[in-house]
Amino acid sequence: MNETLLIELLTEELPPKSLERLSVAFADEVHAALREQAFADESSIITRFATPRRLAMTIKNVLAQQPDRTIERKGPSVAAALDAEGKPTKALEGFMRSAGVTFEQLQRSGEGKAEYFSARLEQRGKELDSCLADIVAQALKKLPVTKLMRWGGSEHQFVRPAHALTMLHGDRVVPGEIFGLQSGNVTRGHRFLSGEPITLPYADSYADIMESAGCVIPGFIRRRETIAKQLDQAAEKLDAIWIGHGAQQSMKELLLMSNAERAALSPLLDEVTALVEWPAVYVGEFDAEFLEVPQECLILTMQQHQKYFPLLDGGGKLLNKFLIVSNMRVSNPAHIIGGNQRVVRPRLSDARFFFDQDRKHPLESRVEKLGSVVYHNKLGTQLQRTERIATLAGTIARLLGADKADAELAARLSKADLLTDMVGEFPELQGIMGRYYALHDGEDQVVADAIEAHYRPRFAGDALPEGALACSVALADKLDTLLGIYGIGQIPSGDKDPFGLRRNALGVLRILIETPLNLPLPALLKTAAENFPAGMLGANVAGDVEGFVLDRLRGYLRERGFEVQHIEAVFQVLDGRLHEALPRLHGVRAFAALAGAKDLAAANKRVQNIMRKNREELGSGLGDTTVKPDLLKEAPERDLYQAIQEIGPFAQGYLDRGDYGQNLKALVTLKPFIDDFFDKVMVMCEDQALRLNRAALLGQLGKLMNQTADISRLAV
Repeated sequence: MNETLLIELLTEELPPKSLERLSVAFADEVHAALREQAFADESSIITRFATPRRLAMTIKNVLAQQPDRTIERKGPSVAAALDAEGKPTKALEGFMRSAGVTFEQLQRSGEGKAEYFSARLEQRGKELDSCLADIVAQALKKLPVTKLMRWGGSEHQFVRPAHALTMLHGDRVVPGEIFGLQSGNVTRGHRFLSGEPITLPYADSYADIMESAGCVIPGFIRRRETIAKQLDQAAEKLDAIWIGHGAQQSMKELLLMSNAERAALSPLLDEVTALVEWPAVYVGEFDAEFLEVPQECLILTMQQHQKYFPLLDGGGKLLNKFLIVSNMRVSNPAHIIGGNQRVVRPRLSDARFFFDQDRKHPLESRVEKLGSVVYHNKLGTQLQRTERIATLAGTIARLLGADKADAELAARLSKADLLTDMVGEFPELQGIMGRYYALHDGEDQVVADAIEAHYRPRFAGDALPEGALACSVALADKLDTLLGIYGIGQIPSGDKDPFGLRRNALGVLRILIETPLNLPLPALLKTAAENFPAGMLGANVAGDVEGFVLDRLRGYLRERGFEVQHIEAVFQVLDGRLHEALPRLHGVRAFAALAGAKDLAAANKRVQNIMRKNREELGSGLGDTTVKPDLLKEAPERDLYQAIQEIGPFAQGYLDRGDYGQNLKALVTLKPFIDDFFDKVMVMCEDQALRLNRAALLGQLGKLMNQTADISRLAV
């Protein structure tokens, strides 16, 4: 009999940040066990439920009893099962007793030395009642819980005390005991809005009854959507937008997002969804005088401490209003709003106090104190690190045509805000507060902006630093981290990357590629490595880090939709000029779509093979590789030489202008000359002078064909 199965464990309030993860793991474990034991199959649809006080699920099409099955039990090998007279050995007799079969009922399987006896047994399907409690208990033991609790006088352990267990198959209670709780069909609704116990008559009716009788929206996703809709409606009435992303998100990006995009990216929305069962959104307000404090501080204060949603106007400016997600829907929420407004005031006062106190001491006065802060016991203090970053930032700024002194100043001040009270309270404000304090100290805007931007990009999709000065400091910071941490052997492995080297590598790549900046990667790494005291890092650290960064580059380019063959073709000629990677790849992609591209790629591969064979056979005997026109005896080689002389300047012009697609497209006109040459001319001839001259001709051809990329890599 197929019915819907309902399982619900009622508990004390579960950890909000892991609620959804616990729900998914619980439901998946139960569902997998039911399918493994043939109580369910691919048609059994699972629906997960999770609230602060319950983990639950419904699974459709669950059988009350497993189907009867024929199973095969493997016994001993024939060699071990029969003695010299062909009679059963003790090993076979023991197998027959355990399987409950006679010798005549056994079957032989396998062949030769692998032949063995087996028994086919009819197994009656078990009832769900005898298995479900154990399935649920095992699933609960496997949940990703770091710390377990005991409650009352029992020895039972779970992430929170459990109070009730529901296991309902259709309209029938499945008996069982977990955590000392006997299963039933009675649960409880909202802690305050639903007083009486709720009887669940059918498994299918769970969600509807919990909402109508229990004032609980049990589905996590549906509850999240309900909250997001209420947030949107409340914000629209105030002509504002709500934010739940933290202070690091670019306000420009937030303003461009739709409501749905903001909701999808909001970790705060996930957290409050895990804190309420019957959500209601109300508008709170704080004194406008607090807006004198940087809005990033106020945003984090409201989000982290109170779980409020700050509001921005159309220009990205913080309003003195915020949205409260309450667990109580009431007709008159005045006491809820008033209570939250009273609570938020001292929090905002603390933020204002930190801001006022920090501004009493300029950033410059904090720099020397970084000497007492250890960055890493093998890499020195934060002050020593700051000095390295300043030196490197100045060098990069000079290469980019930015003011070297400004870059060194911004880098010198970049870590000073780590010693401020505000950053001590909110580490997420590193750099952001440095900018505010630098402006208060009278530093130039470009220096202050570079202090804030040197952490960018902080995460995938984050905005890049803008301007040569900011890019100089940001690159210096990331390169120092990469060379230093990698150089002392702290190399990422698997999913472990405690120092964020992959993130820093991707940051360097994005700045060089997307800005773009003409700064060869090998030279940058070599300069950064030389910044460290002699002997502090490994001798080959610059080369090793280059390989590490290029591996990240391959992944970065694949994520942008480029084919592996195209990427490797460009890598052969890129020589660390990462700012050329994207335009070269776009050129290769356009070239690969042309009709003659595959033939040219194959021809290029043939050229390279011939050149390699010449080098192997003649070695230093290759001598001068200049083509001698008077030695071009055959018409096809003269025609190819003439075509190269005519097309070469056009191809070089396209290359110089960065038009890589046209550079490769120009090669298509060479195809008939190349085909004719390979059909009629013997390169590896006996006459060494002719052979060397033809090799030189092919060398010119290969050089011309591989200006944008090594197109031989495109050959299948």
